[in-house]
Amino acid sequence: MAPLSSAPLGSAPPRPGQETAGQAAPPVPERGAAPLRAAPGRDRGRAGRSRTCPAMSGEWLRRWRRGGPAERPGGAPAPGPGPPPPALRYRRPKFVPGGGEEAPRGGRAVRGAAPERPLPWGAGYAEVINAEKSEFNEDQAACCQISVRRREPGLEEDEEWLILCSTQFLTGHYWALFDGHGGPDAAIIASNYLHYCIKQKLEEVVGGITEAQPPMHLSGRCVCDSDPQFVEEKHIHAADLVVGALENAFQECDEVIGQEMEATNQTGGCTALAALYFQGKLYVANAGDSRAILVLKDSIVPMSSEFTPESERQRIQHLAFLFPKLLDGEFTRFEFPRRLKGDDVGHKVLYRDYFMEGWGYKTVEKADLKYPLVHGHGKQARLLGTLAVSRGLGDHQLKVIDTNIEVKPFLSCIPKVNVFDFAVHDIKEDDVLIMATDGLWDVLCNDEVAHVVRSFLAENRTDPQRFSELAKCLVCRARGKKRGHQWMLDDSHEASYDDISVFVIPLHNREED
Repeated sequence: MAPLSSAPLGSAPPRPGQETAGQAAPPVPERGAAPLRAAPGRDRGRAGRSRTCPAMSGEWLRRWRRGGPAERPGGAPAPGPGPPPPALRYRRPKFVPGGGEEAPRGGRAVRGAAPERPLPWGAGYAEVINAEKSEFNEDQAACCQISVRRREPGLEEDEEWLILCSTQFLTGHYWALFDGHGGPDAAIIASNYLHYCIKQKLEEVVGGITEAQPPMHLSGRCVCDSDPQFVEEKHIHAADLVVGALENAFQECDEVIGQEMEATNQTGGCTALAALYFQGKLYVANAGDSRAILVLKDSIVPMSSEFTPESERQRIQHLAFLFPKLLDGEFTRFEFPRRLKGDDVGHKVLYRDYFMEGWGYKTVEKADLKYPLVHGHGKQARLLGTLAVSRGLGDHQLKVIDTNIEVKPFLSCIPKVNVFDFAVHDIKEDDVLIMATDGLWDVLCNDEVAHVVRSFLAENRTDPQRFSELAKCLVCRARGKKRGHQWMLDDSHEASYDDISVFVIPLHNREED
């Protein structure tokens, strides 16, 4: 998304049994937004962060993996005396060869996963750095196998929290992309921690997931004889518990990011797109503007919705209506087709408020001349003139430049979760899930991506690395070719200047896993 300083930011050492989870990326003003407000006393420099600022501690990772009740988010004690924990250093995902170093920027070389370390389901992955928008690639990726076990409330977790034993545990698979902005720290924490949050939240409801119908009481106790009927009337199924676990996991991860950012005086946030295969269903959770689609033999199934200030205008305006002090007298909640001018005062102009999907006319008052809460169109739309996304993780310290107005109250960390049930679909060999950050979707539509997918797989049926090569092909297509000082698509339109990250996940391979 945006630039970053060269201060390395790396990963805590992997635990036994834990598999590959990607690491994160670098900071900067954010996705085409107004510059972020610097922390007091910090020289952020052109990259948005001081090259000499202390790196984020690795204590959070060990702290919450240990799982002691007093160390949970919201009640974590300050680290005791002793040597400081090792720093989390900037690196690319662990499954990318040479992940500790950034790829040379000049030719924007496409990087993929190491063939000798296959990803779950034989998935393909590829990435490319931006065209000098920022100093580092700010996209991050993670994937792993998650095993869920029944755990009594209050019981401390074992150190080995990923135990791969399919006979005693429910096993799922996880892939995720994080697109950082305003700094690398939120994406680093999310790429290391979100899958753990998901595992933890699934374990809290596993007793209901394994039942034909989730019980009213998790313990199985029946206070009222008609409890099962009430649950049935609400149409509550096991899949609803998984969706709830994902929503809770995103919220907990956001809280952890906020605590760590405050403790280390860092800023920034990230979008999050996660796919979880669990109990025969595929769950795709999205908070931000990344996208996932299923490319099937005869159809395209969107598995996510992008959340921008435009798409969530009414929710954002309603918050401003309920809590006008959040705007601090600097913004108007109303939307107008353009910025109003002094000559508009006293005249009726087109407008929209929080309760309106359509448009109306209102008489312009002097207060309406303030900057709109949501302004711009498409990729230029901004929340409070600052952010181009309305959902994501982090951004707890973000303020509108030169004001004391906090952006976080208008943001949501809760994802929209879409579910795909394999039991009611006949999955073919070339059916895949495509997950990508907005760097791909800015220049390629769903139909174009699906055409590339189908053509490539049909022409490379015997290549054992075809899904990895397809991921690289998609990244190359969106990156384009350099002509002079510009990056151009084959049709001579401007290519993507953003970081681009892509997962290609073959659905048919789940049977072989």
